[in-house]
Amino acid sequence: MSDFSTARRNMVDGQVRPADVTDSRIIDAMLALPREVFVPEDRRALAYMDLDLDVSEKGASKRFLIKPMVVAKMIQAADIKSTDNILVVGCATGYTAALVAQLAGRVTATEGDKVLAAKAAGILATLGFGQVSVVNAAAPEGAPAGAPYDAIILEGATEVAPELLYRQLGEEGRLVGVFAMSTPRAMLITHSHSDFGDRPLFDASVPVLPGLERPPAFVF
Repeated sequence: MSDFSTARRNMVDGQVRPADVTDSRIIDAMLALPREVFVPEDRRALAYMDLDLDVSEKGASKRFLIKPMVVAKMIQAADIKSTDNILVVGCATGYTAALVAQLAGRVTATEGDKVLAAKAAGILATLGFGQVSVVNAAAPEGAPAGAPYDAIILEGATEVAPELLYRQLGEEGRLVGVFAMSTPRAMLITHSHSDFGDRPLFDASVPVLPGLERPPAFVF
């Protein structure tokens, strides 16, 4: 067994399973997917650590693969079915999109950084995830051309209510992300009969997605 294979198993057994991730499909997907491929070569030794991993290109805005445990718990909360149409917002290099693609029927992934969007598309194609469409788009915009979505997953935190994303949810659709308006907390947003409900899931702190930051406060 390679060092990365061992690290992958340790990640699942040491970080994901103890966090009450019981969906065997998610466990199997994480065990099968080489996370190191989504990480720049000089940072691959960190690929399976319990941290938000910087995968930014030099000189670009900071972008992260968020903690494996947080990703797994959010995917589980999204309750993805094999026929679902899913949107992953702020996919960075595409790791979460690849996980979701092993569970869902169709996946669209957005990334605001043009270079990273192209990199994600290349990695996903190389790994055989042809059902994933990568769109270069700012996080708040989503991907309305592919809507309505059965579930939307935010690959990072939001400090504002992402209203445009809410509108891209189908009936009975779910949005899962870390909302950092006050105490950072993963939340489940549900859409039913033109109304939206919310339910707290677990406390979590992850980097904020570009474009979903709190507006600056002006002092006069």
